[in-house]
Amino acid sequence: MITVVNAVGLFVATNLDDIVVLTVLFGASARGGARGWSIVAGQYLGFIVLVILSAVAALGLTIVSDSWVGLLGLVPMAIGVLALVRTIRNTSEGGEDQTVLNAGGILGVAGITFANGGDNIAIYTPVFRTMSMLQATTTIVVFLIMVALWCGISRLVGTRDTVVDGLEKIEGWLVPAVFIGLGLYILISAGTLEHVMG
Repeated sequence: MITVVNAVGLFVATNLDDIVVLTVLFGASARGGARGWSIVAGQYLGFIVLVILSAVAALGLTIVSDSWVGLLGLVPMAIGVLALVRTIRNTSEGGEDQTVLNAGGILGVAGITFANGGDNIAIYTPVFRTMSMLQATTTIVVFLIMVALWCGISRLVGTRDTVVDGLEKIEGWLVPAVFIGLGLYILISAGTLEHVMG
């Protein structure tokens, strides 16, 4: 029971920012963006890769240094820039009937999830290293259940009429800001910019 409680706490602490990203994705989905099932599948795919890399690192095998993992921040940043270009184009042409966000289906969402959770590897690795096989398995199962809960909450919020209507008015500028900001945050927090420039 303690392992379950700890796993829930660890997941919530390391994935709060995912709620915002998923809500934006589901809101865009309600307006013609990526399908809901592809958002869920992409979230699971990206998260499972994070967990696998954390488990591998816990065994003492570091495949890629944290500073280079930060380069994954370029994925949400590129999506944000493309969304911004679409917004500017739609505004200049006088048409805003389509969503500005196109996350690229399952692989695009998985890329965003992995990039956003790159720093989770540094947190999960020492935790897995101190666990027994049963505790680690229990933790992973709880994580997978929590991903479903996260997707459910985000879909519930992101597809509400009031949220969709509000998103429709500001989506053109909100989506690029969220994804470009997320990309910059990942690059800076992972020390990638400092590593590349230094």
